Amino acid sequence: MHSKKIAVLGAGPMGMAVAYQLVKDGHTPVVFEADDRVGGMTATFDFNGLSIERYYHFHCISDKDFLAVLDELNLSEKMKWTETKMGYFYQNKVSPWGNPVALLKFPGLSLIAKFRYGLHAFLSTKRDDWKPLDDVEASGWIRRWVGGEAYSVLWQKLFDYKFYHFSGNLSAAWIWSRIRRIGRSRYNLFREKLGYLEGGSDTLLNGMKNYIENNGGVFHLSSAVEKVVLKDGRVSGVVTKGKEEAFDTVISTVPLPYVPNIIPDLAPEILSKYQAIQNIAVVCVIAKLKKRLTENFWLNVNDPDMDIPGLVEYSNLRPLNDHIVYVPFYMPAELDKYKEPNEAFAKKVQNYLKRINPGLNDDDFLDIRVSRYRYAQPICPPGFLKSLPSFDLPVKGLFVADTSFYYPEDRGISESIGFGRMMARKATT
Repeated sequence: MHSKKIAVLGAGPMGMAVAYQLVKDGHTPVVFEADDRVGGMTATFDFNGLSIERYYHFHCISDKDFLAVLDELNLSEKMKWTETKMGYFYQNKVSPWGNPVALLKFPGLSLIAKFRYGLHAFLSTKRDDWKPLDDVEASGWIRRWVGGEAYSVLWQKLFDYKFYHFSGNLSAAWIWSRIRRIGRSRYNLFREKLGYLEGGSDTLLNGMKNYIENNGGVFHLSSAVEKVVLKDGRVSGVVTKGKEEAFDTVISTVPLPYVPNIIPDLAPEILSKYQAIQNIAVVCVIAKLKKRLTENFWLNVNDPDMDIPGLVEYSNLRPLNDHIVYVPFYMPAELDKYKEPNEAFAKKVQNYLKRINPGLNDDDFLDIRVSRYRYAQPICPPGFLKSLPSFDLPVKGLFVADTSFYYPEDRGISESIGFGRMMARKATT
């Protein structure tokens, strides 16, 4: 059993977790990654002397799979918890947000609208069973709970500027899981606690990579798999850089839209399920500033002149020498807007940040970078899980999943780790 040759496609958190678990169970996986570094959306880059993630990440007290791996790698002392604040930029000013008093004082909403909004958030945090919400459409579900007034002020921009023309066909279970995750990171009604790793995601990624390599696992970076070869209803190998290598088992964690190109010999009904999945892209602008933008980690934005639902001031979670702000522009990649040059997004962000904090001027911007990720977020319509093929495919030795598979949870490092480890165990029993 231990001599099985196993290929893992993708070295994002899920692929890393697959390889990590395989090694723990005595196997020696070979990991293929198209990028020149491990980490996928958690990968870091050199931001003018600061090593930081291209896309923001934070951790919640409930991230048990993530915390378990840190523990196993003896990295738990690198985990730090911070009390963070949330704000709302609305009617040209930043108001506190995220607790009952902030809600009561929030401008431009009637008391009944505030009550309905608060009740919905509270009950969502307490709910555990998502099944009844699986087939329910999200914007209608929220509107029925909170009413038209609270919906248009507090929710509509989030739907419009994240999902655009998909916003009327999202699963309520999926939206609920996001409300719950943030709600459960509060340690009382008034205080929120989030976590960061000293050294950022690299601390975890390097810890896992070293463990995998020290136990016989191999990484091939800048090595996209061109094809998974199937013969007689089973996996026979993978092709990379034009060469075929034999494998008994292939576990793919790359975004599902790539799968029909990489595994074209799958049954047409399986391929068509992958092809039906829609995705949102992201253009993520990261700014390095001389001074603070606000005191908030998370700032929701509802402003007629800004096409973003919010931004993240990461340095208010993880203390750094500079002030770091992430401004993600989510959108369907087919929009013309996605084709706009990086400079256009950078310029927008400079203008937005100066509006949010009029004390900022151009000299306060030390650096600004733009990253893009084509398949940042799967679109999950009602009944989404039923539309996915099983990760355990009817081809011997073939397993395929990505972040869509732990629906209704939102994509997160901890969820990817939990799912990846489960898949690795399943693939080798």
